[in-house]
Amino acid sequence: MALFKTRSAAVYGIDAHLIEVEVDLHTSGSANDSRMVGMPDVAVRESRERIKSAMFNSGFGYPNRTVTINLAPANIRKEGAGFDLPVALGILGAMGHVTALDRHIIAGELSLDGAIRPIRGALSMAVCARDKGIPNLVVPAENAAEAAVVEGVNVYGVRHLAEVVALLERPQEFAPSVPTSSPQADAVAAAPDFADVRGQTMAKRALEVAAAGSHNLLMIGPPGSGKTMLAKRFAGILPPLTFDEAIETTKIHSIAGMLPGGVGLLRQRPFRAPHHTISDAGLLGGGAGTPRPGEVSLAHNGVLFLDEFPEFPRDVLESLRQPLEDGAVTIARSTMTLCFPSSFMLVAAMNPCPCGFFGDSTRECRCTPAIIQRYLGKISGPLLDRIDIHVEVPAVPYKELRGNPATESSAEIRGRVEDARAVQQARGYYNSRMPTRLIRKQCALDDSGERTLEMAVRRMGLSARAHDRILKVARTVADLDQSETVSAKHVAEAVQYRSMDRNYWT
Repeated sequence: MALFKTRSAAVYGIDAHLIEVEVDLHTSGSANDSRMVGMPDVAVRESRERIKSAMFNSGFGYPNRTVTINLAPANIRKEGAGFDLPVALGILGAMGHVTALDRHIIAGELSLDGAIRPIRGALSMAVCARDKGIPNLVVPAENAAEAAVVEGVNVYGVRHLAEVVALLERPQEFAPSVPTSSPQADAVAAAPDFADVRGQTMAKRALEVAAAGSHNLLMIGPPGSGKTMLAKRFAGILPPLTFDEAIETTKIHSIAGMLPGGVGLLRQRPFRAPHHTISDAGLLGGGAGTPRPGEVSLAHNGVLFLDEFPEFPRDVLESLRQPLEDGAVTIARSTMTLCFPSSFMLVAAMNPCPCGFFGDSTRECRCTPAIIQRYLGKISGPLLDRIDIHVEVPAVPYKELRGNPATESSAEIRGRVEDARAVQQARGYYNSRMPTRLIRKQCALDDSGERTLEMAVRRMGLSARAHDRILKVARTVADLDQSETVSAKHVAEAVQYRSMDRNYWT
């Protein structure tokens, strides 16, 4: 009887958990019979045939004995093909081809010829190895760049089962992978530039304020006014991800299998633009088996752009209220509850009516008042309250469209945004996420600002949430001005960004 143990990892949510792979060879039962226990899913159970062919084609053969494989702990469901490689090494260890592997975490999918295919969640596995004090991580070569960004872990990228055996037998002949510079280093410079946009001075200013304070924003205007064009340039005025933000964002994209090949760490903030036919599971996350991150999590630390905002199903839009408020999505299943981070900036764009020309001075709107209200009513009041900035994007006049005025580039705007964010980071949070208990302290108003805000709240009938959000936006405007105090002009600009919902929804 031969028993051998290896270690692997399984990803749940955005974190990896240590899995012990136990392989036992014994003579009871039928020869060449394999049994796998420990709550494996279909993909894991099918690994027996892949492993057998990979071992034969790599020149190791397969034991002529009964093979029992246990994935512990047994009360957690195991998913995916990443257990192929550790199981194969466990069998080889039981056959005497490799020695103890208690200082390694191993993951990889095997092809029938022994080649190793990439997996999801390698970065999370590297973090798990570091936290558990396990010094070595063996992953497919395509995943080595992302895993290598974690310090304190030797990451080895491998391409074939025979190469892994050689690595374990002669580790001195192999060098661990080193972090590589990300090809996204020039992503900001390559992004569409605000200098291409003609007109829309107010909309560009609103986007700058939104970027500076990480505020949510809604653009309302007729078709062709440039809402989508502005939104696509929004990511270009955002500062690069900090290292901690990059780690967390990269983990989410790695788990979702959406990390570009050869990329170690995402540096540019994600920009996600799902179609309005998306389901609530596609937006929030979920799916059969272990839930996967949805668009709101893939947009974590970046931008979620929803074009044609009212065309999204009402239940999908209402599901945004929790992540907008909490910065996280909780998905409950009968066997587990997972929490995915989803702290994103929502940028939404919509027409003022189904035909798009309500309020347009040059084209006639053919929608009846009832049709317009039904269309606008798809956006509920509580959801609107969670969007800090509402801005109108009118059609661009011909002279502005054909003119060649000097316009600011994205780099110039990004410079001011970074300065404002540096002030907020010194406080410990962006203004949009300012704790309620600190609003009075950080958003203290002078006498003229107090009078301006009081008048706005009374005339517009603002809710308590809208009151707080106006103060946060006013704080951001003051930060852009490098002003320590919030004055009347800062409050007035913030109030201006809350007038569109009163014009259209009342």
